[in-house]
Formats: sequence, structure tokens, C-alpha cells
Amino acid sequence: METRKIQTVGGGTYTVSLPKEWAESENCTAGTTVNLHTHIDGLLVIQTPESQTTPRNRFTLEVGNDDPAEIEQLLRAAYAAGVESVVLEVPDGYSDEQHRAIERVTRNLTGVTIAEETDSTVTVQTLLDAGEVSVSQSVRQLQFVALSMHRDAMAALTTETTSDRWADRDDQADRLYAMIDRYFERGLARLDEIDALGLTRPELFTLWGTANELERVADHAERIGTVADRLDGQPDERIITALDDIAQDVHAVVEDAVRMIIGDACVDTARQALATRRDVRERITSLDRQLFESGDADYRLTRALDSLARTAEHGGNIAEFGLRMAVRDGALADVSTGTDDADTAGSAAETES
Repeated sequence: METRKIQTVGGGTYTVSLPKEWAESENCTAGTTVNLHTHIDGLLVIQTPESQTTPRNRFTLEVGNDDPAEIEQLLRAAYAAGVESVVLEVPDGYSDEQHRAIERVTRNLTGVTIAEETDSTVTVQTLLDAGEVSVSQSVRQLQFVALSMHRDAMAALTTETTSDRWADRDDQADRLYAMIDRYFERGLARLDEIDALGLTRPELFTLWGTANELERVADHAERIGTVADRLDGQPDERIITALDDIAQDVHAVVEDAVRMIIGDACVDTARQALATRRDVRERITSLDRQLFESGDADYRLTRALDSLARTAEHGGNIAEFGLRMAVRDGALADVSTGTDDADTAGSAAETES
């Protein structure tokens, strides 16, 4: 980092000199026009026009006889990377399977469409405007989808309620997360994207991290629902009661943690979520031991119990994001109260879906 003194010239205009090495690396000389970006987090960034016209906004790729799954993976990667337009060249024409793979992407990713199509090329374009997107609202929607899946999965597990919509709702959760992930990636690369979203970089990171945890909550809800569909009969009433009680508290951990992140609750709510997570850990361990010792419980219940435990961990990780946010914003003077060594920020790294 270098420092410069601000000086005044002429009628009081403020000026500051630019580092010579930077100017030469960016081909800046006297008379070169540069762009100044002022950000809501107080930063002022200087950028040359040439550095904004990046070819990553549009690229062309010859796919030929590529496997349809590879084409779909490529388009999803381009979407996540923030690319606006992908031209797929197929000189000998594309197969029905390849075209169906492309259409799957347009159905399953928000704002993606086939903009142009010929016998030898397909142009896939993303029509999203950051100024019309609310990342916070998308996180709210993702929370609703994930927790509704969790609630219905537990109902299927404890009451034999059936549902055939797990895959559809998990796809909806994946679609919401993919859009948030895309804007997080674009926010890292483009200075104007952050301002269009109306967020600071730390705020965007917190929302992205929350979305990542919620997407895993949805995955575990689908797993619990799958276990429920394969159970041989209903569990013992005592086990059902214990599962219901645990599931309600796990639901509360996730819901309260997200409320803190999106500004609907204070930091005490995050602390309570972490305290509930600690209690849930102990109860799950106890119930798991009971299932093992009883010997007559369906072994599949242990998989459902494991998903409940992991869902609580993902909710706790979100609460930890909330504590970090409170510290960063000066809303928490003493972070030692209400937390313990097991609840430090490192638990996110050990939680795998």
C-alpha cells in the first residue's frame, strides 16, 4: 500500500497523484480518461475503461460431440462465473440429447434463455439486471423453501404423510442459490455490480454464506423425506415424540439465525440459536444411543437423525455469520457471552453435507 497527500489546484479542486508503476501497467498517460467508482462502503476506486471490457462477459466454445452432461456442466459454470452470453458452436449439428441438456439449463437457472439458434450454433444468454435483484429477498425465499421442505419431510417421517415433490422443491432451492452465487461471483469481479445490488462486500459475503448453508438444509430435508419413504412401518411413539421435539428446535435454529442475518431480529436471537444448537446436539446424541441400544429400530432412522444434526449445524453456522456481522458493525461489545469453544466460526469448515 502506498500513501499520497491530497492537494488543491485551481479553484480548490482536490487532486492526488497516481503511482507511476500502476499508470504504466494500465497504459495511462496525460490525457487518459479513467472512471471513478464511489461505493456505499466509502471506497473510491479508479479504473481504466479498457479493464472493464472483459471478454469473460461473452465467450464462444465448440462443443462438437461433447457429452450432454458436460455441456450442461459448462453452462452452469458459466452462469456461476457471471458470464452473460455463451455461444455453443456445433459445426455438424447438435443431437437431441445435447439440445435437451441446453433446455434443462434454461429451465433450471433463473434468467437464462436461448437467445439465438441456428443449425450450427446455439446462443445461451442470461437476462438478469442486478438493479432489479434483491439478494436479501432471495435469501428469504430460499429459507422458506428449505424450511418448508424440512417441515414436510419430518411430517412424512413421523405421520406417514407422503409427498412426491421433493425433487421439484430441491430444484427450486438450487435455482435460488445458483442466482445468489452468480451475483456473489460478479460482485467479486465487477465494481459496478456491488453498487447495483445496493450492498457492501461484507454484506454480500454474509448473504452468500447464508444461502450456501440453506441450500444444504434443503438437501438434508430431501434426504429425510427419502428415508421416510423407505421406512418399514412407523417408529415407536416414544421415538416419534423425541424426533418431533428435536425437529421443531432445529427448525427454530435455522429460522432465528436467518432472521438475524436479514435484519428481522437482534444479535440476542443469534445467541439463542447457538444455545439451542448446543442443546439439540446433546439430545440427538442421546436419541442416537437409544436407537443403537434398542436394536429393534429401523436403521434408516439413524440417517434421518444424522440429517437433523447436520441441519442444526448449518443453522448454527448462519448464526455465527450473524455474530460476525454484529462484531463488524459494532453491535456486539463482548462476543464471549453466550458462546463456547464448540460454537466458534471454525465449525463451518467441519460441517459437510
